Amino acid sequence: MLENYGNLASLAFNQSSKVIQQQNIQTKQKHYKCNTCGKVFSNSPNLSRHRKIHTGRKCFKCTACGKAFNQSSYLTEHQRIHAGEKPYKCTECGKTFIYCSRVTQHQRIHTGERPYKCTECGKAFNWHLSLTVHQRTHTGEKPYKCKECGKAFICCSHLTRHQRIHTGERPYKCTHCGKAFICCSPLTRHQRIHTGERLYKCTDCGKAFSRSSGLSQHQRIHTAGKSQKCKECGKGFHHSHHLTHHQRIHTAEKPYEIQKCRQVFNQTAKGKQCQRIHPRKHLI
Repeated sequence: MLENYGNLASLAFNQSSKVIQQQNIQTKQKHYKCNTCGKVFSNSPNLSRHRKIHTGRKCFKCTACGKAFNQSSYLTEHQRIHAGEKPYKCTECGKTFIYCSRVTQHQRIHTGERPYKCTECGKAFNWHLSLTVHQRTHTGEKPYKCKECGKAFICCSHLTRHQRIHTGERPYKCTHCGKAFICCSPLTRHQRIHTGERLYKCTDCGKAFSRSSGLSQHQRIHTAGKSQKCKECGKGFHHSHHLTHHQRIHTAEKPYEIQKCRQVFNQTAKGKQCQRIHPRKHLI
């Protein structure tokens, strides 16, 4: 009986010692503290990398576009943009991504989850950074300012994109035709010309478009009808440029002139018809 009691006491002591030892390890693992923000790290290198956030030092530079980062892991992720590497895949639809965080964000499209809600207007977002940027539309805050022209922006990516207007930099290049772009999204839209991909589909008639703007224009046929009205005669049009052409009937404006015969037209299409009449050598 005493022997069993002794064994139990010994077992309890050993378990207690292991718990204390584990707690000591965990305590030792997090004793590197940032003096600026108080965040704690398990080792000195992690703390050193973190401190670069506060100092603004960006030692890791992309050789393709010159963009700099304060951590090598951020540079590695960024370089996938130029390499076209997208290692993270959505299990629902198969779409691939450069960053793991973007897969998580994307999957909320399928689940409908929007956990980040604006307290000002109630609008919800599937990513916390989207909420942060959105909230600046209420506060008017534009913390990112262009040193070249003084224009300010609500997020860093908008400033980076804008600065390329001054530098002429176009780091995003089409692998099919070589055309280059200031930012990634126009390249993505452009590449659909080569692939024939049409992601934006009309729920009323099934017609598909390569751009959301094309779908929006098309949907006016079903929803708003001919919303562009002529003030002179009341005739309606689906698109503003069609209305502009029509209004030249009332204003007698004829901005298109054929240099061979000096005829003028209110529409480019009519001018092109006239040009076909003249020999090709006379066309300017």
